[in-house]
Amino acid sequence: MPVAGAAAQQKSLSPEKRAQIEKAVSSFMSANSVPGIGAAVVVDGEPVWSAGFGMSDLEDYAPATSSTLFRLGSISKPITAVAFLQLSERGKLDLDAPVQKYCPAFPKKEWPITSRELLGHLGGIRHYNSDGKGDISEDSARHFSSMEESLQIFAGDPLVTKPGAKFNYSTYGYTLLGCVLEGAASEKYVDFVKENVFQPAGMAQTQADDFFAVIPRRTRWYHRDKAGVVRNAGVLDSSYKIPGGGLISSADDMARFEAAILADKLIKRATRELMWTSLKTDDGKPTGYGLGWGTADKFGVRIVAHTGGQQGTSTAFAMAPERRAGVVVLANMDSVNSGGLAEEILKIVLDLHETASKN
Repeated sequence: MPVAGAAAQQKSLSPEKRAQIEKAVSSFMSANSVPGIGAAVVVDGEPVWSAGFGMSDLEDYAPATSSTLFRLGSISKPITAVAFLQLSERGKLDLDAPVQKYCPAFPKKEWPITSRELLGHLGGIRHYNSDGKGDISEDSARHFSSMEESLQIFAGDPLVTKPGAKFNYSTYGYTLLGCVLEGAASEKYVDFVKENVFQPAGMAQTQADDFFAVIPRRTRWYHRDKAGVVRNAGVLDSSYKIPGGGLISSADDMARFEAAILADKLIKRATRELMWTSLKTDDGKPTGYGLGWGTADKFGVRIVAHTGGQQGTSTAFAMAPERRAGVVVLANMDSVNSGGLAEEILKIVLDLHETASKN
């Protein structure tokens, strides 16, 4: 049985839609052996429903709730993008200036790189190496004390492509953005985002995922091995990639983030549209990714969204801005398709489920 959340007060989902969503979540958990999920729905620009399903901690038999904290993984990136655009609106950051203007610790490359390019994964910075060499190992508790220290992982490497030429997804590019933000804002990334994104949006629980800190309501992390056995996931201290994959949050808080974006509380409407407009490569091809957000037309509706995954977590959130609706799905198991579940829930919320299932 789901544990209902308290994010929704005034408006609510119909009992029929709630039942459909609960069935979709239960089926997903059964099919993938997922221990716990936090989920939330935004309708008419307001959080209307949230719930936890299953277990936050299998060993202590602690239930997941809508306020359970999950690793966000890459859905940290849209949060970072909003913070960047706030600085741009305030005239404190030029999105098209070379990154060294704000982050002199990053060495100059063959071509200049801009924040706009990094936000849209067009900066030519590498992602993780497929063989893991030159990266932080899969099970690492090494704690990085600063953005500058984190840059050392990839700063000496050549660019994988000329900036602007090709979409190359890169979490390390967001670590570089963290250094840029700190230079432009003259404060730590975590402090700036807390003051300018979390607090205005009412995201009281959202914070950096410090492996060594004692954080109430933080879930345990799980992995299903090749034999299908659910095990504890590997160790991860994500301090080297906080802006691109190192935050933790709850379904309730992420629904509040969606509501704040839809209400233009964090950035202006024109800035929001810029953020949600697909960038293009130098040869004019749309990438399907704006500034920190994926953007697509699905089932006849414009969708802006992101997914995330790392040790012990699979996350997704998606919004249909013109319908002022959104969903959040946070799971405490890696390598499961939370994005697919989020899309399924969004279809239910938008009354598209019947039509979609026939196509």
